[in-house]
Amino acid sequence: MAFASEYVRLVLAENFSDAATLFLDPLLAIHEAHLVMLARTGIVDAAAAKTIARAIQSVDPDEVRRTPFDGTHEDLFFLVESLIAARCDPEAAGRLHTARSRNDIDMTLYRMRLREHVIRLLGSTCDLRQVLLAHAALHRHTILAALTHTQPAQPTTLAHYLHAVVEQLERDATRLFAAFAVVNRSPLGACAITGTGFPIDRALTSDLLGFDGPTGNTYGSIATVDYLVEAAAAAMNAALGLGRVVQDLLSWCTAEVGYLRLGDGFVQTSSIMPQKRNPVALEHARALLSKGVGELQAIVSTVHNTPFGDIVDTEDDLQPLVARGFVDVTRGVALVAAAMGDAAFDAAVMAGRAERSWVTLTELADTLVREHGLAFAAAHAFAADLVRATDGHPERVFEVFDRVAEAHGHHFGIDAARLARLLSPEYFVEQRRTPGGPSPEEMARALAVSEQQLEKDRAQLAVVTQAFADADARRRREIEQLAG
Repeated sequence: MAFASEYVRLVLAENFSDAATLFLDPLLAIHEAHLVMLARTGIVDAAAAKTIARAIQSVDPDEVRRTPFDGTHEDLFFLVESLIAARCDPEAAGRLHTARSRNDIDMTLYRMRLREHVIRLLGSTCDLRQVLLAHAALHRHTILAALTHTQPAQPTTLAHYLHAVVEQLERDATRLFAAFAVVNRSPLGACAITGTGFPIDRALTSDLLGFDGPTGNTYGSIATVDYLVEAAAAAMNAALGLGRVVQDLLSWCTAEVGYLRLGDGFVQTSSIMPQKRNPVALEHARALLSKGVGELQAIVSTVHNTPFGDIVDTEDDLQPLVARGFVDVTRGVALVAAAMGDAAFDAAVMAGRAERSWVTLTELADTLVREHGLAFAAAHAFAADLVRATDGHPERVFEVFDRVAEAHGHHFGIDAARLARLLSPEYFVEQRRTPGGPSPEEMARALAVSEQQLEKDRAQLAVVTQAFADADARRRREIEQLAG
């Protein structure tokens, strides 16, 4: 069949190039695993298996990638099939496609590539957690004026803020590991959509390709796209969450705030203003994360309202978008980790900002409740009147405190030294000892828990990557034995 030149130019050539870049290695691995299974089950005899194994081994991936698309073969699969057939008895080569279809091959190689994307993103989030935990450990006592609605609200610590980000990344890891478990199932053997009448061993091919096991229903193995949407959603969630943090970090880099200074390797100057230290690494990270969110959202848009079956919308044209989305999010996360690795926080500027704006008034009201029996509403009203009585001059609080108290019908007997202590950011933070709070002692406990969780997640990643390596080694040994 001769394809129309417009179809070749607009679709087939583009798809071939994408497939050669993304899926050639998984395709060859699938050929190997399927051949081993056919030989083990006796579906293909030993002589034919030997011939096919040698032919598969002779395919040079670099040569395939250099091959221009000329329309002779519809796609990468048919090109590789022709190369295998040319390197052995065509009759023997034809046996390789027994009990399989391009449908289950495609769905298998898509999952093989997707699981790699998920694992790489997990690794980058772990690296970022490690960087942030290191900063947090150094800043358990560094006061930070936390904001609500972009306005100064209450004192906390830099460690408390950073640990909130770490916990968010921990939840991202939970979601990504859960998505990985769904992705890492092998559709190979589902064939076109109903399976096969041959006595295949789906568990064997699954094992040789590093999957946790085969998928179930053969129709669903081809038709479903939930595994992809779940992985994309987990990645998008990570990008959205970190993007909000990057927005804060960029604000902290401004001259007006001055909390954060990036290392020289992550800033750029201006072509006209030599004094500039532009925090462009974080700007690039923000752009990458936002770009990734858009690409991952586009996956949902592309598959929305498509038929529940084998359909091209989930295949050739979609997969490069999947790759770009995961690559951009992973780049964004990795760039934040790198930029923050040698960044420095100005603790003095943070502390000075927290001394202003009445951010400690909640603790004053709480003290009046705990020690003087006021209802919180009454204590809140007193604290509000106290601020108004200073007329914009916080230092006057000591001279107006008793007068405001008397106006409220109270005499608290709090001297200037005690009042200064109650209004200090350090005292505020020290009192927040409840689980999840910012007190240095509670933060030490929480950071230790997060360090342990990071070790567990890295260990789980190591198990997964080793399982992939072990499966590759088993498959290669089997193919070498078949090839003789």
